[in-house]
Amino acid sequence: MKSFISAIQFITILRVGRPGTFDPRRMIPFFPLVGLLLGLLVAGFDRLARCLWTEPVAALLDVTFLAILTGAFHLDGLGDTADGLCGHRPKDKVLAIMKDSRIGVMGLVAIVLGLALKWGGIMGLEAHRSLLLILVPAYARSGMLFGLRIFDYGRPEGGTGRAFFSEKLKISAFWGVLVPVTISLFLGWKGIWLNLFFAVILTAILWYYKQRLGCITGDMLGAMTEMMESGLFLLISSRGLLC
Repeated sequence: MKSFISAIQFITILRVGRPGTFDPRRMIPFFPLVGLLLGLLVAGFDRLARCLWTEPVAALLDVTFLAILTGAFHLDGLGDTADGLCGHRPKDKVLAIMKDSRIGVMGLVAIVLGLALKWGGIMGLEAHRSLLLILVPAYARSGMLFGLRIFDYGRPEGGTGRAFFSEKLKISAFWGVLVPVTISLFLGWKGIWLNLFFAVILTAILWYYKQRLGCITGDMLGAMTEMMESGLFLLISSRGLLC
């Protein structure tokens, strides 16, 4: 339970447990469960919002609520990663740009487009809307475990995410990923599509990171989460899928 609380405190603004709990290695397996918690809160909020506003407004409020719950933590990573990677710069320059607290044009564009895609995807959800609102944030945070497992940390001199790379992540740490995968079985064919989309988006992001830098940072993990969330909401809302 302490590790779960540590994970909640790290990637959300929710105040649970004693303040200052930080257990990097042990909290990692609980990232998907934190995603489920966020999804549950968003799904409940969505039901209330749709009683009071139209679908487009409710979807916009859902996106806003999710950003607030995470303190825009992953969005910050998306902006920094876009500023660094969007251009033909050497590795050292990319890492230096991502460390800069200022946001550039590419970072701003990436954040706006990411939020817009997420809004459009949520607005297009029809069948299993509440369950998908619960599952997608869990899948998005599951993706971080693969980044932690596959790559070395990109800042040998140290950084915010250094503590998560003290040793290679074990396969046993992926038990949390099985929770959303198991729940997705209740979606029928749509659950199969959801897992397929997750695999494709994850593979594409990891391949790009490998080709571009060959390492990963905390900002890049946050960017993974945002890209996965936006991509899954957009793709799973497609009218061409079997519901």
